[in-house]
Amino acid sequence: MSTLMSGARILLECLAREGVDCIFGYPGGVTLPLYDVLYEHHIRHVLVRHEENAAFAAEGYARATGKVGVCCATSGPGATNLTTGLVDAMMDSIPIVAITGQVTTKLIGSDAFQEADTFGITRPCTKHNYLIKRLEDLGQAIHEAFYVAASGRPGPVLVDVTKDVLQAQGHYQPVTTIHLPGYKVFTEGHTGQIRRAVQMIQECERPLVYSGGGIIAAGAAPELREFVEMTDSPAVNTLMGLGGLPSQHPNFISMPGMHGSYAANMALTNSDLLIALGVRFDDRVTGRLAAFAPHAKVIHVDIDPAEIGKNRAPDVPIVGDVKRVLARFNKLLKDSAEAVPESHAAARRAWWHQIRGWKEQHPLQVVTSDSEIKPQHLMSEIDRCSNGQAIVSSDVGQHQMWAAQLIRFSEPRLWLNSGGLGSMGFGLPAAVGAQFACPDKLVFALVGDGGFQMSIPELATVASYGLPIKIVVMNNGYLGMVRQWQTLFYNNRLSAVTLDCFPDCEKLAAAYGFKGKTIDKPWQLAPALDEAVSEPGPYLLNVKVSPLESVYPMVPAGGAINEMVLGPPQPVAVPAK
Repeated sequence: MSTLMSGARILLECLAREGVDCIFGYPGGVTLPLYDVLYEHHIRHVLVRHEENAAFAAEGYARATGKVGVCCATSGPGATNLTTGLVDAMMDSIPIVAITGQVTTKLIGSDAFQEADTFGITRPCTKHNYLIKRLEDLGQAIHEAFYVAASGRPGPVLVDVTKDVLQAQGHYQPVTTIHLPGYKVFTEGHTGQIRRAVQMIQECERPLVYSGGGIIAAGAAPELREFVEMTDSPAVNTLMGLGGLPSQHPNFISMPGMHGSYAANMALTNSDLLIALGVRFDDRVTGRLAAFAPHAKVIHVDIDPAEIGKNRAPDVPIVGDVKRVLARFNKLLKDSAEAVPESHAAARRAWWHQIRGWKEQHPLQVVTSDSEIKPQHLMSEIDRCSNGQAIVSSDVGQHQMWAAQLIRFSEPRLWLNSGGLGSMGFGLPAAVGAQFACPDKLVFALVGDGGFQMSIPELATVASYGLPIKIVVMNNGYLGMVRQWQTLFYNNRLSAVTLDCFPDCEKLAAAYGFKGKTIDKPWQLAPALDEAVSEPGPYLLNVKVSPLESVYPMVPAGGAINEMVLGPPQPVAVPAK
């Protein structure tokens, strides 16, 4: 006979059996039974300062490790505050399990204090969700939640538990099997389609590997590298896929899309075979869809059948785990007489020559100045300190794009950013989650002066736990990306984008008990970053950069990706009268 336990203790027993070692949360009235049991439990609870940040921190933990991140909030506003993080995780396919409290079962629907329809609110922004009103359903639901979050295309799952279930007494029966008849995961890929794809790969003249976040989620980086090297194919990694192929790899071109490089976008435009691996043909990559890769046949590999043909109809659709499918590609290529037939070798060499020409024609350059710190200079110095090995958790905006262009990542799970939703305030709490997940790694929280002010409360979390995060604020005094669009497309009518009040960072950091500094001269940058990195604890570095710099290349909204604006508009010379 199993031991009699409260619902709260059963919940924690389930989490422990799922290997959870850390929960990010904020307590409230209906979750008090859970927090009472947490008081003496070995699972660590990290007290964040806002529930939204609990979800972002759980995401940071999951993104840095591949494990399921866990967050917790109380009913009503606690649960609704999680919603942005749940949507963020849904958009970027990040496995998290959110535990929320709910008012007692008999009060549901009565507009009780701190009641909200969490189940209804979160249905469209989770992979699956549960409302638990019976103790006997609790254990099964928790284990199912972890299975659903991590399997197939990963995503967030929410479990809403009423207070009376947390307080009730019952016997925990270990769950050994998960059986969900309506939930199917396709992993292997169709053998005939895989063979057809390999034949197309061997016969094409201008192949391009277009890989995304699915490579990271599936742990497919080794298979991707083997495939790229075996076929000597040029490759681009999307914003979500950076690190899937090392930035230093000779076959890596760069990131494509709205702020991708000239070479990457021209390669997409002129390819005759697009090998799309774990991508969703996002609008920020494709630009005007009708003009995207117009000469290319498409092989599309994705574990989510809903993504196949959603935006671009593939010639060879393959529903399956990209790691397993790539392994089968590689085996078939090895077993063939030659991965690239000699008859196509000359065309492939000419293709590479063209790509290298594009890279030389319009490279991604580090812009510097003798009088002011350029944002690109800041990214190059972070890249120097990181050396491709540090975790960089980015907020959303111009700095995110410059970082993606200029900071190298030698392996997956080093680049953490809100790609699909673009959630300002993401960078710092995600760095908190990543630092708990990887205590021995150097972690940068790279934030703008806008997003930082949305997440300032988490400085208390950083200080409370002594997390050695290096918080770098790229401070240009504006909501930079919005300002850039207003400058370029709204006749420079700068409306509600000026951030004219920012705290003294040295005093702000000191108020929380750690070091901070503000710099605004280019010769101060390298020493300041070195000082931040060498500091054993947290460090807040406020870097004042050129206020009106814009991110280039840039594809205007509605434009094709080969219609790039490569630099700022040049003044038109007016003839003298």
